[in-house]
Amino acid sequence: MNNANALTQYQSEVIEALKSVANLGKPFEKVIIDTLKLFMAIPDKINFLQMGRYGEFAEQTYRNTFTRDDFDWFAFNLFLANKVCTGKFRAIAVDPSFIPNAGNKTPWFGKFWSGAAGGPKRGLELLGIGLIDVENHDCMTLGALQTPNAKTLEEMDYNLVDWYRELLISMKDRLQAISKLLVADAFFAKQTFVLPLLDEGFHVVSRMRNDAALGYPTTEKPGGKRGHPRWYDGKIDFANLEPYPLR
Repeated sequence: MNNANALTQYQSEVIEALKSVANLGKPFEKVIIDTLKLFMAIPDKINFLQMGRYGEFAEQTYRNTFTRDDFDWFAFNLFLANKVCTGKFRAIAVDPSFIPNAGNKTPWFGKFWSGAAGGPKRGLELLGIGLIDVENHDCMTLGALQTPNAKTLEEMDYNLVDWYRELLISMKDRLQAISKLLVADAFFAKQTFVLPLLDEGFHVVSRMRNDAALGYPTTEKPGGKRGHPRWYDGKIDFANLEPYPLR
């Protein structure tokens, strides 16, 4: 398939996805298609100024298009994802991503953890939500939601884990219609995240943090002495796992 045919197929699939969500008119359709073309063509930083420079429409036209709140981006992305992720074994993936940004006027600008830098950096953060096709080893993005900065979270009486948890719970019906299996990295392996989501019907798959400390349950019985018997009978050595002998 040459580039022209690939672009034509890409455009037709986008139009089909747009019409499956809502009929928002030809002008909206043209701006969205042009935007997606620009995302493939612009090699460097992409913003409304760049889009107005290289695209078919004025900068303000792109800005106005993306301020509309009557378009369901989740449904649009899901329609396209279903064309790629055709396996029956599916899961929902969540993962925060740091975005470098230097603009102090940008909403929710603050310090966030950057995995690439190995520490906190000033910029923005998005929580990416994806659809995993386990059988075909593929994943497609369903949405990306901006994380509030520390000041905003403090005003909401939330921490980061609270924000992620409540965001996913608010999307429970839409996500669980795809899969109840939720995959997240070790950062999310916390009681305040996992247990509430289990109560909401999710099945959370994660892993322990590298510094997690687990202990074998004690088989010691109360002996009539003061105080509670010890809770644990030795620390688990992850490098030398052995079956725990029950006495």
